[in-house]
Amino acid sequence: MIRNSIGTKTNRGRLLGLAIGMAMIAASVSTLYADEKTERKKVDAGGLSFEVPKTWKNEQPSSRMRRAQLKVEPVEGDKEPAELVVFAFPGGAGTVQANIKRWEEQFKDKDGATPKAETKTIKVKGLEVTRVEVAGRYVAAVQPGSPEKLDKPNFRLLGAIVQTDQAGYYLKMIGPDKTMKEAEADFDKLIESIKSE
Repeated sequence: MIRNSIGTKTNRGRLLGLAIGMAMIAASVSTLYADEKTERKKVDAGGLSFEVPKTWKNEQPSSRMRRAQLKVEPVEGDKEPAELVVFAFPGGAGTVQANIKRWEEQFKDKDGATPKAETKTIKVKGLEVTRVEVAGRYVAAVQPGSPEKLDKPNFRLLGAIVQTDQAGYYLKMIGPDKTMKEAEADFDKLIESIKSE
């Protein structure tokens, strides 16, 4: 009787421990998925939507050409934030390659030459998205058509070009190199979340 009682108590203890362990795993998994949902927010760019981290701050677009504008706080060591801007043009704004070239020409490498962008095409929910990455000294015009140029060393651009039936969308994220490298994984998740609406 004593042996059976001890055995029963031991088995109950094991089962209780197993149940607690499984409950903790289930809670961790549900928390993980809940965190993933709460950490990101939807951005509507007028016919195109995507998700970004909640820490990326929505701003009032500074021109009518911009469908969305967000600021990404700089990481330690960088002095200014990164900016993500979404442009949309009915019927597009030139070929994908012409836009890649335009972005390349906004940079200079250490020898003063135009660097070559890294590009790849990704299929996302039936859409063709061209991902673009280029880095160097950022020397774009201060404003479109302005002869005055920026001069920002160690900058990086992450871009995405999406052609839908309604418009061509151009997602352009620019900022200091460290901040941009830190944001790169989130930018790629942004691309994966793109939807035509």
